[in-house]
Amino acid sequence: MNEEKIRVLIVEDHTVVRKGLVSLLSTPRFNIEIVGEAGDGVEAITQSGALHPDVILMDLLMPRKGGVEAIPEIKAHAQEARILVLTSFGEDDDIIAAIRAGADGYLKKDCSPDELLYAIRGVHNGHFTLPLEMARKVMALKDEDEKHPLKEPLTSREMDVLRCIAQGLSNQEAAAYLVISSHTIRSHMRNIMQKLNLKNRTQVALYAIEVGLMEE
Repeated sequence: MNEEKIRVLIVEDHTVVRKGLVSLLSTPRFNIEIVGEAGDGVEAITQSGALHPDVILMDLLMPRKGGVEAIPEIKAHAQEARILVLTSFGEDDDIIAAIRAGADGYLKKDCSPDELLYAIRGVHNGHFTLPLEMARKVMALKDEDEKHPLKEPLTSREMDVLRCIAQGLSNQEAAAYLVISSHTIRSHMRNIMQKLNLKNRTQVALYAIEVGLMEE
C-alpha cells in the first residue's frame, strides 16, 4: 500500500543548505514531495498560502523577515500546515519565541537524516517534536504574566483529550482511542487552548506533561 507523500516547503536563506535539504528529502524512501522553496520569511508566507504544504521546515535567522516573525502569519493563512523549526543554533530565547509563535517542533541542523525524517513525520501526524531538555526550559521560562487562571474548568472529555496529547497521540489516534471523530477532537483542542490561554498544540502538550498527565 502506497502512503500519501508528505508535502514539504523548505524555508532556508542559504542556497547550498536549502538545495542539500531538497536533495536529501527527495530520497524515495522518505516518501516526501518538495512542493516549494523559500529564501526568507516573506517568501514563506506567500508560498505557504499558495502551495498548502503539510509541513514547513523553517529556519529562524533569515533576511527581510525571520522565522519567529513569519510563523504567526503563516499559521493565520495556512492553519493546517505544521511548522518544524530547523536551525543551526540553539539560543533558548529564540526557540521559545518560535514555539510561542506557533511552531510545532524544533530540531538542530546537525541532526541525522533519520532524525529529520522522524521529526517531519511526527509533526505531520500531529505530534510535537521538542527535545525534553528544551521542553522543560519552555515551561520553566514561561513568564508569570502569561499564566492566567482558567476561564472555566476543563470538562471530563477535555481532560481525556489532554491526557491523549500528553501521551503523544495525534488527533486521529486520540479520536480512535476515545471513539469520537477527529472533528470533535479538534473542537475540544480549541476549547482547551482557549481555557488554558495557550496558542498551539505544542504548548498544550507541554502543559499536559508539566502537570503530570503523562504519568497517569
